[in-house]
Amino acid sequence: MSAFSPHALRGTNAFDAHAGLQAVLWDMDGTIVDTEPYWIAAEKDLVRRHGGQWNDEDAFELVGQALPTSAAMLRDAGVDLGIREIIDELTASVMGGLRADTVFRPGARELLEDLREHGVPCALVTMSEEPLARLVAEALPEGTFRFLVTGDMVTAGKPDPEPYHLAFDTMATQVRDLQRHRVVALEDSVPGVCSAVASGTPTIAVPHVASLPADGGWTVWPTLEGMGAADLDAFVATSGATA
Repeated sequence: MSAFSPHALRGTNAFDAHAGLQAVLWDMDGTIVDTEPYWIAAEKDLVRRHGGQWNDEDAFELVGQALPTSAAMLRDAGVDLGIREIIDELTASVMGGLRADTVFRPGARELLEDLREHGVPCALVTMSEEPLARLVAEALPEGTFRFLVTGDMVTAGKPDPEPYHLAFDTMATQVRDLQRHRVVALEDSVPGVCSAVASGTPTIAVPHVASLPADGGWTVWPTLEGMGAADLDAFVATSGATA
């Protein structure tokens, strides 16, 4: 498994060495960057070119899903291409959109910077593949993420817990005595929060284009705007009490 900028962050984790926040695992699409309009436009264009119909409601069903799952659903909608071809076409379209205009979700960059300043390591856990994830990572300050876990690195994507198990196990090689209840996952979709919760990782859901129930074993924050490392540390203290 390859890693992205696997060097130590500046500073030392400022939180309680025995009970505080140790690491944060970030979803990417819809949580850090607003790529959903690019994915939806790419899906509509692809289905339309193959004579089918695809609307926003259809597109919302794909939010947070593993790309092979999404590609199979697009094939069912009439796209006469192989799974790999569909993934490649969608990814190329989204990357083109990001190169033209990368829109960050409210509060995401600020929270990432605050975590970096407090010495809290972060990793990306996304179902997008490595080239797209690296494009987003490189739009942020060097060292923002210790490593990337991408859709092409796992055999079972979200909502399966494998991506978060892989991320925790990798982070555990870099953070001494890492404890799962002291790691936080940030997600925006049902497949994403289900994956994180199934892995045993305390999870904060930040809804975006798709609605999220409030009673699924995760905590809902309406936005990351105004949130800092101290808020995540407080969340860990609360969730850890019942871990």
